[in-house]
Amino acid sequence: MICSLGEICSLFVSEYFSQSAQRLSFYSWYGNAKVFHFHVPEDTVLLRWLLQASRGKEPECTSMEVTVHFRYGAPPVINPLGTHFPANATVRPSYNISITLSSAVQNTTFVNITTPAAGDWFIAAHLPEAAGRIEVKGFSTPCTYMFQADMFVLRLTDMPVLEPGVAMPQTIVSPAKPLHVKVFVPKYTARMWFELRSCMTSERRACTVRVVLGSITLPQSFQRIITCTGNVNCSVSLDSLPWEKWVQIMVESLGTANASVSLEMLASFTDCRPGSTSSFLNFSSLNQSQAGSGPGSPTPSTGMALRNTSDQRSFCLQNQPVVREDLDVVSVRYRLLNGPSVAVYSISPTLLLLNLNSGMDSGGSLVVNLLLNKTSLSQANATVVACVSAASPVLSLNTTQNCSTAFFQGYPLSLSTSSAEAMLIVLYPQTDDWFLSLQLICPKGQSECNTAEAKVTVIAYLTPCFNDCGPYGQCSLLRRHGYLYAGCSCKAGWSGWSCTDDTKAQSVGAQNLATLLLTLSNLMFLPAIAVAVYRYYLVEASVYTYTMFFSTFYHACDQPGIAVMCIMDYDTLQYCDFLGSVVSIWVTILCMSRVKKILKYVLFVLGSLLIAMSLQLDRRGVWNMMGPCLFALIIMISAWVYHGVKRRHCYPSSWKRWVFYLLPGITLAFIAISVYAFMETNENYYYTHSIWHVLVAGSVAFLLPPRDKHKKPWAWSQKLTCRYQICQNDREELYAVT
Repeated sequence: MICSLGEICSLFVSEYFSQSAQRLSFYSWYGNAKVFHFHVPEDTVLLRWLLQASRGKEPECTSMEVTVHFRYGAPPVINPLGTHFPANATVRPSYNISITLSSAVQNTTFVNITTPAAGDWFIAAHLPEAAGRIEVKGFSTPCTYMFQADMFVLRLTDMPVLEPGVAMPQTIVSPAKPLHVKVFVPKYTARMWFELRSCMTSERRACTVRVVLGSITLPQSFQRIITCTGNVNCSVSLDSLPWEKWVQIMVESLGTANASVSLEMLASFTDCRPGSTSSFLNFSSLNQSQAGSGPGSPTPSTGMALRNTSDQRSFCLQNQPVVREDLDVVSVRYRLLNGPSVAVYSISPTLLLLNLNSGMDSGGSLVVNLLLNKTSLSQANATVVACVSAASPVLSLNTTQNCSTAFFQGYPLSLSTSSAEAMLIVLYPQTDDWFLSLQLICPKGQSECNTAEAKVTVIAYLTPCFNDCGPYGQCSLLRRHGYLYAGCSCKAGWSGWSCTDDTKAQSVGAQNLATLLLTLSNLMFLPAIAVAVYRYYLVEASVYTYTMFFSTFYHACDQPGIAVMCIMDYDTLQYCDFLGSVVSIWVTILCMSRVKKILKYVLFVLGSLLIAMSLQLDRRGVWNMMGPCLFALIIMISAWVYHGVKRRHCYPSSWKRWVFYLLPGITLAFIAISVYAFMETNENYYYTHSIWHVLVAGSVAFLLPPRDKHKKPWAWSQKLTCRYQICQNDREELYAVT
């Protein structure tokens, strides 16, 4: 409770908002940034962010810098990698701070904002650029970096309201307790005149105060600040204020600490009379329906221009009705009721309202495309000036040609006979009513433009990702609690907000080479298949064929560029590739163990079923491959020990088997695992993974055991002549010891 001279009491209420901590990621695209969404209530005079960054205590954890971005109204537009944005996109630098995690496990930082704008506020946090190394899940334990943002607000529950045209006396108790008032801006307000007068200290001396109009918004703030000194009245005029919103006014004393200040405040508005296009349309229709116009009568376009000129002098703007059509999540199309073209004049601006106030529209991209009809422009040297702005329209394009409002810097566009098309892309537009103002400007003055008219086709829409991220990107819909926003994940070396930066892009030849290497390297399974068939391991040969087929077409479908071919669903191909790879290792090691055939086939089927289940649970887990490998190795070692003890010498007994087959195969397998686990990165994936294919297939060909001595390869005619002999041979093989 704050009381001034026993007359005015103000009650401040503090509120606390918190969200759960999120694990930070190294940055490669916008999906790696962790977004926090808060809502600042009305009449907030102080906002304090409590930012907490922490890291794990593991040895892998090193010093790290966390970058935190702030923005009002929409998620921050960031560019940590320094890539290019799409053409015609408007980008303003984000406001950010850095939090360093060095020796301390946790770092706490406070950020204070006085008189913040009410509404949605967003925070995005991320780690530095990702190294690009492909890590196998389970081989290494990455360090955990966490970030949490909490928000404290100090809100004035009974902020005084400044009535238009009514002088309000107020008192500033001390410089430490500034005065806060607010004024409501009605719709169609063109200008506000604010005046501060009768300023006097309690010591009857001339006062010095500072007046701050408007609220702070980030990354850019457009508060109007004036300093008033002495007894002279102090005033300021503001054009294009935000319609149907409260504007905060803070007055703080710059005098001595013990002196209070009394003053009067006065605010007055100049309204704007809007015009409608319905009368123009009715007049045009009526004019066109008249038959048999005489040669002396004006043409329809001339008559309409004369009528428009006389009507527009009493209006400060011309409203064009716009319908918002929701298509999908973060997808909106704006349709003009009177057709895609609008008439633009010089006397008053033509205004279109683009409603982006649903609370879910700030996660996409607003696209405005303007096309001038050259034949409709009666003045060849005239220019159509346009401005896209949030919260309030620009109503004075013909005088200042400055695309700025009282508290917002708009985005200017221009059309002429030499440049008849203009496009604007607003990335993550802030939640608000957006306005498109258009007006005709003549270089020699407005007198020559009084009867001029221009037709401009307006195409405006909201899309999750501009151009759907192009051919080398994928538009992903991201979610933070109930808030949805979109981002582009780029491929084939392309980068940028919409995957339009080709600085490090792969050429078409490089893409074709990558596809050929990753697919044709699987043909190295052909020698393994041939060895398996030659040695009569038909089940193993079938598994290798399955693996070669699905690995080939999975990598043909997995390519990021244009050299892509998918014979079935991507997820199905990936699952079959992973399943074939693990089962191939499983059956190879079991085949090397030389257990009884019936036991081997039971283990084949049972292991394949368990591997299929584990891959469905976690496809990229390292234990999905290491688990079957270790279990199969235990079976193989146990079987070899059993055979060695029974024979009373080392198994396998042949040194040639060790030197020419087992040691080369084991060496290739270890090299393959090393390449797969420690050497693969996003840049070298296409050839390191191809090496993995070659090494694994080569190791299989070396590790397969020789066929049974009593069997001759491809002796089909002999086997088919006597079925009893086949059964006898199968029975003998069960008890054979090799």
